[in-house]
Amino acid sequence: MIAIYKKMVKDEKLVMLPEFKAGTWIHAEDPTPEELDRLSEMGGLERDLLFDALDPNEIPRVESSESVTYVYTRVPAEENGRETTHTMLAAIGPDFVLTFSQKPLPFIQKFTNEKISFSTTQKTKLFAQIFTQINLTYQSHQGKIAKTARKMAREAEEIQNEDILELIKYERILDEFLSALVPTNALLKSLLGGRHFPLYEEDKDLIEDLILANGQIVETCKSNLRHIANTREAYSTIITNNLNRVIKLLTSLTVVINVPILVTGLFGMNVGLPLADAPHAFATVGGIALVLSIIALAIFAKKKWLL
Repeated sequence: MIAIYKKMVKDEKLVMLPEFKAGTWIHAEDPTPEELDRLSEMGGLERDLLFDALDPNEIPRVESSESVTYVYTRVPAEENGRETTHTMLAAIGPDFVLTFSQKPLPFIQKFTNEKISFSTTQKTKLFAQIFTQINLTYQSHQGKIAKTARKMAREAEEIQNEDILELIKYERILDEFLSALVPTNALLKSLLGGRHFPLYEEDKDLIEDLILANGQIVETCKSNLRHIANTREAYSTIITNNLNRVIKLLTSLTVVINVPILVTGLFGMNVGLPLADAPHAFATVGGIALVLSIIALAIFAKKKWLL
């Protein structure tokens, strides 16, 4: 799907055009081979660089070719109930801005529904607004993860194996976010130098704000990652401690149970023994076994092995 939009600074409404014109914003989503050819022709875009944006494992980077700057980044998304990231290309040409992705980009609807005020002729500002929405998407996904992790931390006494697996999943997601955010921050800094496309003073301020916001998200991601790792380690410690308590309890009960078995075993041997002819031998032996068991219980209770 290819959509071409145009909106001048003085225009009130965003207009969708049937053909490419100067000063437009081109948005391509899950394009066909024919649409790739059309994109290449209308904006002088390199087909191979467009094709790179279809790679689900493409890393954030910047490429420049024939007066067009290609900025590859990764956008957080939810697929089949799991958090992940996918590749997005934002290209800035002499007279257009392109957004290109194989997967849907939910925040694009904010632009097409005109919930965000923008102009397609202000290329750098539009680029900055698009990346601002990407940052907000990261913040939203991280906020959900952090909220769930804090709730799980408060319920540490009720920890289950499934909870640990859930925390491991969140660690994987945040690691994936970091692997996208850190190089994105580096590429934004490279854009600030103006080597890839010219920047006015106002444009530099926009890019600097993007770098600052992106850096804050990186630090938040690292903080959430540390919190989840600490929570998971605490869970593991609690489970290990509970297991040790169970082992101590079972060991103590085994010793207590074996005391009467040992006593009765001694008096059960087929040899001459004390109390063999006593009329109350059973009660006496039972009493000895009971007293020894009580002593063992008292010792274990004092050492808190039965708790």
